Amino acid sequence: MNLLPKSTADFGSTEYWNNFFRKRGKQAFEWYGEYPELCTQLHQYIKPKDEILVVGCGNSKLSMDLYDVGFKKITNIDISPVVIKQMQDANRFNRPEMTWNQMDATAMTFPNESFSVVLDKGTLDALFTDESTSVVTMVQKYFAEIGRVLRPAGRYVCISLLQEHILREVVNHFPAAHFMLRIVRCPDAGKGRGTEDSPNADGSSLVVFAIVATKLKNMPLRVLELGLAGSHIERVQRADELIAAVAATQKAAMVCNGLARGSIAGMAEVSLDLFSPSEKNLPRYTIHVLDQAPKRGNGKYAAFIVPQGRETEWLFATPVGRRKLQESAKFDRLAIVTLHRGHVYADLEAVKTELAESVKSLAPQGLQGTAIPYLSIGAEVGRRETIHTGHSELSGEYVVEEIAGENGRLLRRLVFLSNQSVVQSEAALKMARVRGSRAAQKVIDPGYLACQHHLFMTVGVQLAANMDRKSDNDFCPIAVVGLGGGGLCTFIRECLKKTTITAVEIDPEIEQIAVKYFGLTLDARLRVVIADGLQFLADEVARGAHYSALLFDVDSKDSSVGMSCPPAAFLERAVLANVRKLTGETGLFVLNLVCRNEALRETTVEALKQAFRYVLSYQLEEDVNEIFYCTDNERLKEVTNWQDLLRTAANDVNKMARKEKLTHEQELVDLSDFITALKI
Repeated sequence: MNLLPKSTADFGSTEYWNNFFRKRGKQAFEWYGEYPELCTQLHQYIKPKDEILVVGCGNSKLSMDLYDVGFKKITNIDISPVVIKQMQDANRFNRPEMTWNQMDATAMTFPNESFSVVLDKGTLDALFTDESTSVVTMVQKYFAEIGRVLRPAGRYVCISLLQEHILREVVNHFPAAHFMLRIVRCPDAGKGRGTEDSPNADGSSLVVFAIVATKLKNMPLRVLELGLAGSHIERVQRADELIAAVAATQKAAMVCNGLARGSIAGMAEVSLDLFSPSEKNLPRYTIHVLDQAPKRGNGKYAAFIVPQGRETEWLFATPVGRRKLQESAKFDRLAIVTLHRGHVYADLEAVKTELAESVKSLAPQGLQGTAIPYLSIGAEVGRRETIHTGHSELSGEYVVEEIAGENGRLLRRLVFLSNQSVVQSEAALKMARVRGSRAAQKVIDPGYLACQHHLFMTVGVQLAANMDRKSDNDFCPIAVVGLGGGGLCTFIRECLKKTTITAVEIDPEIEQIAVKYFGLTLDARLRVVIADGLQFLADEVARGAHYSALLFDVDSKDSSVGMSCPPAAFLERAVLANVRKLTGETGLFVLNLVCRNEALRETTVEALKQAFRYVLSYQLEEDVNEIFYCTDNERLKEVTNWQDLLRTAANDVNKMARKEKLTHEQELVDLSDFITALKI
């Protein structure tokens, strides 16, 4: 039997409701939840001494349940005489003090200021079916009647789904009519029970709210409050903030309902941000939900908590990496949780407790009531310590922080807050004695290369040195466009002792950060030029400069073009012509390219081939970086020469790194696969 209306306009008609209650008979109709699911909110705003008017009572048990727990002064009205007769007959003897009246809530006959509470469960939603002039006029009459029959300090408590047009009218009307307005979520209400005629019979949940409008004599300021998480109430300044917060809550519930109903295997992952009630502008957690076709594995659903500071690693930061993590975890559904900077997390158990309800809400149907296993790396929540915060005129707010990485290794990072998922620079820390200090202190490890592509750029520098240097006593001049934290420059300086390095950086703040926090040492072999990289190239050509190797390791601020490194302007014909002039007949141009657009990559390769006689590339296995080696040097005319010379350069880098005690397993690996992967 289908008792839902065919059109939402039917909700406002007396005939519809008469027909509805005749069909339903004595069975109560509780779309938004029964008394046990609403009592937490109701008892907060309604007291036993209140004189309560229940508008649009229908055949809901809510009035009877309130009466039975001590709320005796209850008057009920409804537009349907059929339901009023039903309720009078049902309650005449058991609840003699409660009254039932057939009455239109938009034209009530009660005297002014008759009640201390007006209680509405779904009536506003039933009346406010659309935004037509006639409906809006009717709702405004209804609100005016509520204001008339309420006493000063009286409350209008309305249980509603808060569709956007309803919320906007509520926000517009009540503060202007000298009401303090509060919107709170009813977290236990609206749960689908799977009954035949439940509107959410698939087990999904409606998002139910309570509107609490308190009538005051004079309100010089609009008072808007929100309570969307537990008992926490926060005040908001603008109506659009309140509306956006409610909409975000509703959308999140829609996502959870969709995940409960079915699998998203073969589709893109679903991501949600979770906010602390007191810090609504700063996400506390992000959850990525992935499904795969059911397999014989460990189970159907689990949550994986990524320790602080590890969220930028490939396995956790990229969709491909997270898919690989899910496959190795062997769960049909995996919720991968990352923790955000700017928050304090006591320990892993505290995080699990805090996440419990949210993780449960993302479970497949039938598993919401079962114990959900939590996975992580070790038993710690990780650590993140802010060392410095600052502002760059070019890049905005930034933070320098320390985190415990893999195997507990202490890492220092530079992160721009405009793009928090990307680590701009990273250095490893080690304990060492500093001159003038007796105790060991934290210092930057110059042998640590955070980015795998920096190793292959270093090999390019050594290749250029081997080709361009006249004798072993000569120094090889190189230029690096893009300083960052200076990790690449520091490694080249420490490893390749016969180099002089000019680092070009457009942002003076970055130079200060690199020196103060990332161990960049400026001396006769390493200098920083603060300049626009394009202008620097032009100026160097004008003065007749020559570089054995010229490296581009500069990121783009424009993520919309599909190429994040370098900026497109650095690959224009005139710029590449300047690079060609600076490297001459024997030097080498090394380009770090990060491009997700295949057509744009092909255009870039063609531009490089037009500028240089010989172009080879190496695609990193896990990262999106691709290293290009470009030259006019005739020694590299044959592919076999490339392979021989690169093998020699790679061996030289490994040998010199070991000599300087810069070797670490994760950076300085066997480069034989690197040689064979190069291609013209």
